[in-house]
Parts: sequence; structure tokens; C-alpha cells
Amino acid sequence: MAPEELRKYAHTSGPIIAAPQIASQTGEMTEQNRTVGVLGGMGPEATVDFMSKVIAATPADKDQDHVHMVVDHNPKVPNRQDAILGGGENPGLALAAMAARLETAGADFLVIPCNTAYVFSSSVSTVTGIPLLSIIDVTIAAIAERRPGAKKVGVLATDGCLRANVYQEAMAEQGIEAILPNEQEIDQFMKLVGRIKGGYRGDTIASKMAAIANALVGRGAQAIIAGCTEVPLVLNNAMLDVPLISSTDVLAEKTAAIARGELPLPHQE
Repeated sequence: MAPEELRKYAHTSGPIIAAPQIASQTGEMTEQNRTVGVLGGMGPEATVDFMSKVIAATPADKDQDHVHMVVDHNPKVPNRQDAILGGGENPGLALAAMAARLETAGADFLVIPCNTAYVFSSSVSTVTGIPLLSIIDVTIAAIAERRPGAKKVGVLATDGCLRANVYQEAMAEQGIEAILPNEQEIDQFMKLVGRIKGGYRGDTIASKMAAIANALVGRGAQAIIAGCTEVPLVLNNAMLDVPLISSTDVLAEKTAAIARGELPLPHQE
């Protein structure tokens, strides 16, 4: 779809809250009081986990100290894996519509707590005038902070995300080799993600996820990227012998810092 058509679709699909209504309730944006727009629902629990981690990352003594989040929690976005791997409906249209609604509702910047959805980020930047914080970029940047000097890093991500090469390309630019699951491990990983999305988060799911991560460690990974926001729902640092770099955690920390004015707004592409 051409950019002009995408903009028209985004601004005519679904209810929109008038920006003046929001502004009158919250006051003008300042560097210390930025509103974040969250394109959520991919998956639902992962979005709630992200929001809880933004809250945890925010020093606060009272309600008013917390980050203002405007959330479009939309689990109806078409399957990202199907679109990337072939034949599925393009989720970019739904993401563009969500982004446009969030901007109109008063968001100063946007985040997508879903790594695979970020593959379609150009659909968002086409229809909005506010920046999108890249979950991929902030996660890659965290490697130097959490495992300085790492040259090989494992990536736990969906088959669609791996096929799109978003992590591999970004890591290569930093001189880091991506250690990826093999075909059998990817198949197992996708089954586990499906179970997590279905509400299963028991010890069996966690141990199987850890086994895939440790297989990457066995092949030389010096850290593991949780490049799917379902992964941190079952996997934590204590289960691995190398650092776990959770894309959810990193995105939440940077979101809180930007909203509070501790970091500048991300560059708008």
C-alpha cells in the first residue's frame, strides 16, 4: 500500500480521541512529563509485563510521579509470523491505525513491546509525526552494558523475526555474531511461545525454554537476548550461566527514562 493510502487508512479506521480533550486533562508536554503511546496486545500478557516493568523502573512516591501511558491493547493485529513467512495478512495496516490513534490521543513517542511487530515499523513512521523507540536498537545497545566485550550473543526470537534478520543485521553492525537456534530448536521455541500465549507458564515450559538458551550458550553465546517478549514471562537470569538481556526489560527502562526526561526523545526516522 502506498504511503498516501496508508495514512488515509490509519486516520479513518477506528475511534479517535480528540487531542484537545487529552491536553486539557493532562497539561502540556514537558521534557519531564512525556506521554508514551504503547502499541500493545502482541501478546496481551507481554504488554502487561512491559507496563509493569515501566512502573517498576520509575522512581515514584505518589501516583503523579509515574509515567503517563496511552495504550492501544489490540490482540486482533494479524499474525506477524504469517505475514513474514508468506501468505498472511499484513499487520502494518493495523499498526499504522493504532499509531495514529495514539498520536491523536496525545502520545509524544511510541513503543511496540513486540520484537516481530517491529519488522513493520515503517508502517508506523509513515503515518505519524512522533518518534518510535526501537526495541531492537535498545536491546542491541544493552549488550555492551550487560556483557561488555561480547563477540557472540544468542538470540531467542520467533521464526518470523529471525527470517527478517532484524537482530542479525543490527548485531553485525556492532561486530557481534548472532548465535541462532537450529531448525529443531526454532520449532520447539515456537511451540513454547504458543503455550505461553495460551496462559501456560509452569516449570516445564520454563525448563524447556532454558534448555534452548543453554544450547546457544553451548555453541559459544556469551549472552542471550530474549528477543521475544513472551520469553521473560518464563525465563530469568538465574536459569542461565550467562547474562539474559530481556528486550522487555530494556525497552521498559528506556521508556521510563525518556518519559521522565532523563533521556532525549528517540530519533525520528
